[in-house]
Amino acid sequence: MADDQYSQEVCNLENGEGNKGSGKEIWNVKSPQTMSSSMLRKKSDPMLVSNVRFNLLRQFLANLQEVFLGTKLAVLFPAIPLAVVADFYKFGRPWIFALSLLGLAPLAERVSFLTEQIAYFTGPTVGGLLNATCGNATELIIAMFALHQNKINVVKYSLLGSILSNLLLVLGTSLLCGGLSNLKKEQRYDRKQADVNSLLLLLGFLCHMLPLMFRYSAPPGSFTANSTLQLSRASSIVMLVAYVSYIVFQLKTHRQLFESQEEEEEEEKAVIGLWSAFIWLVAMTAIIAVLSEYVVGTIEASSESWGISVSFISIILLPIVGNAAEHAGSLIFACKNKLDISLGVALGSASQISMFVVPLCVLVAWIMGVHMDLDFSLLETGCLAFAIIITAFTLQDGTSHYMKGVTLFLCYIAIAACFFVHKIPKKGENLDNLGGKLSVGFIAA
Repeated sequence: MADDQYSQEVCNLENGEGNKGSGKEIWNVKSPQTMSSSMLRKKSDPMLVSNVRFNLLRQFLANLQEVFLGTKLAVLFPAIPLAVVADFYKFGRPWIFALSLLGLAPLAERVSFLTEQIAYFTGPTVGGLLNATCGNATELIIAMFALHQNKINVVKYSLLGSILSNLLLVLGTSLLCGGLSNLKKEQRYDRKQADVNSLLLLLGFLCHMLPLMFRYSAPPGSFTANSTLQLSRASSIVMLVAYVSYIVFQLKTHRQLFESQEEEEEEEKAVIGLWSAFIWLVAMTAIIAVLSEYVVGTIEASSESWGISVSFISIILLPIVGNAAEHAGSLIFACKNKLDISLGVALGSASQISMFVVPLCVLVAWIMGVHMDLDFSLLETGCLAFAIIITAFTLQDGTSHYMKGVTLFLCYIAIAACFFVHKIPKKGENLDNLGGKLSVGFIAA
């Protein structure tokens, strides 16, 4: 009780209200993503800074303690300065890549935490919008830096990997662990939420398929890359309109469909004031931007050094590390037989990437003069198609058992094996191969 009073006092002091009431209602806003990330948080000890005499210094130290020590992933924070040092002293690029990737894991969880803190003060609508735009901030920032360096394949691979990871790995392991932990209980979930997200994912899949089908169906000699680009940009606008409609549907007109997972949760209070949370959110986003630049700049060198394809690193490794906190929380909720939250995390994040981040990248690339389209090639689009269809079939009856999790997880393993052996030829490699074949032909002649 004293801890809660102290935390509230810090928030009041920060907002210039002293020991008086805040004068403003603080909303308890929770989304599946923030609830999932909260499973890896831990309460800090207010006694560590309670003896500091000056209020401003005590407030700063309390916020510092909450931000950096309030997560079980705090042990990974040293990877951030190590990545900066490795880049400054020109260490091996694979080291920079690995350290940056590790440093992104706690930062992604902290962005979720700070977004939640801001939502306590701004109300459910603004809080929901913050979560809808910042829920996958790490993937979005990495994609923007890759676009700036004209690495379109890295953008497509990383975003596709996030969708596949959420639908097959996160959801699969959640259903598997939840089923094994509740063998004697019937696991049920609300199908309405799953149906809405499945419809969004199918619409996104259609928009991804159109450029690919257009390319293959065009008569010989009539196909132009510019036509596919224009189609992709038009489809991206459609996808963003659909996502905005989904936000209105979720936060306004049918909000009751998305509130079932909050009923059993204990009411919590903000532990950081509004302005501190906003300043820390900006700072964390800046650090994510620095590490994202390291990741994008060293991914090819790491691929060559480790003998692993860029497609495997982007589709498999980046999503697993970047969303580790959110994914772990989803598993814990599934084990507690709270599948609505686990489904909200997996399907909500996949929908957000597919219907918001991907089309936004296409439009931003258009502004930047980069020719990025929605044609993810046949292999990648086929994997996306089967992932969405298998997930939709898995969730159609409103019940769950561990066999469903096994099926989804093994689908992910099969796709991971596919991209592990899949390698894109480097620039000039086709010409070299052609030259070799011509040489063999002349020798044979």
